[in-house]
Amino acid sequence: MKSGFVAILGRPNVGKSTLLNALAGEKVAIVTAKPQTTRNRIAGVVEVPARKGKHPAAQIVFVDTPGVHKPASQLDRRMLQEVYDALESRDLVLVLVDATRRVKLEVGESEEIGVPQVPNLGPGMDAGTTPRSASPKSPNWSSEDEFLFGMVRKLDCPVFLVLTKIDLVSKDRLLPMIDSLARQHNFAEIIPVSARKRDGLDVLLEKIVQALPIGERYFPRDQYTDQPTRFMVAELIRERILVETGEEVPYASAVVIERFEEPEQSSSKTNKTPLTRISAAIYCEREGQKAILIGKGGSKLKEIGTSARKQIESLLGTRVYLELHVIVEPGWRESKTFVESLDWRNQLEKLAEKQVEEGE
Repeated sequence: MKSGFVAILGRPNVGKSTLLNALAGEKVAIVTAKPQTTRNRIAGVVEVPARKGKHPAAQIVFVDTPGVHKPASQLDRRMLQEVYDALESRDLVLVLVDATRRVKLEVGESEEIGVPQVPNLGPGMDAGTTPRSASPKSPNWSSEDEFLFGMVRKLDCPVFLVLTKIDLVSKDRLLPMIDSLARQHNFAEIIPVSARKRDGLDVLLEKIVQALPIGERYFPRDQYTDQPTRFMVAELIRERILVETGEEVPYASAVVIERFEEPEQSSSKTNKTPLTRISAAIYCEREGQKAILIGKGGSKLKEIGTSARKQIESLLGTRVYLELHVIVEPGWRESKTFVESLDWRNQLEKLAEKQVEEGE
């Protein structure tokens, strides 16, 4: 069989998490309309059956990464580091580009690629700014698109260009965009897809399997993500915060699971669905943000909790008692220690240390 790690890169809001969920057939990553929804690299495991005459069976480990954006805080820098970490162990990279928006690149002469087309400058071209070199050590933030493609040009593995949301773009506008982007890098494949309509996903999977090396499974056949349940629960709560609040509140919020009590083995004498008890802290940076999260008479917090609980019950397959409270942690996005504590890998290490201490 074939197996390998496939890193998914792109600017914010290009549909990385939507594509990952569609490929995995499960809700691996939370999805909202707000940029910077993804903060950690998340693996989605996809089993691809063999197709006679096409390819052998394969296990693809897709690694979703935070959207590449200009870092303005310690949290942003941590998110960018997650992108670099994903690129350290990859067999193939997917670069996602939103087919509905312009792509600003600087190669030779500056150019802006996208829709609608701008006349007299070639298909989808427009004036830009002075070219600069892009490197991980000295990011070129004159254009986030150029920084992203600068990363891609340094890779020594196959790179697929995947144009997303093609169901929202007419073919006469899509083809010139593909032609322009194809000149930016020697892509192994260029594949237009619509995750929402599942258009192009089978082709994408087939091409990925063909490009992956022969190998063994990295995860059990029935496992679809590397995330622990606690982290997925925290993310579902954060998803509701992103959806239910506006302005700066979603970006200044973080969720930490403080208590996660799994149900005891249900007794044969009762038909009640098991109950999982969860307590979570929602962190924000200012008292004003806390007031928004709580709402008048606790209405907003109750609304967040109710909608999150339904999602969590669906995930766990149990009843859920969810307790939420809000804590003000001034400037947490600039605290390296606090930001690193949000990484579920670090949280697992702390839990393991705590269990060892309690057992001694």
